[in-house]
Amino acid sequence: MQITEENGPTGGRYIARLEGTEAEMTFSRASPTLIIIDHTGVPDALRGKGVGQALALHAVEAARAGGWKIIPLCPFFKAQAQRNPDWRDVIS
Repeated sequence: MQITEENGPTGGRYIARLEGTEAEMTFSRASPTLIIIDHTGVPDALRGKGVGQALALHAVEAARAGGWKIIPLCPFFKAQAQRNPDWRDVIS
């Protein structure tokens, strides 16, 4: 699975491509050191394949590498953060 990023001045998205289908996790920038993950969209064709989890893990790794924190407003990401206590270092 390939995960890429699209960034703009106020936010962006992480995009996972698998089997010719695209899933996304969108975020907005609250400050240079804080992002808000607000949506995860995984098409039915990709459900059950770990795509949402891969996007969430990518967001966590990007936050660690970039030195920022995440506010989890997206219900899916928030649930993943609660299941992964080792992510607490980047969850605000």
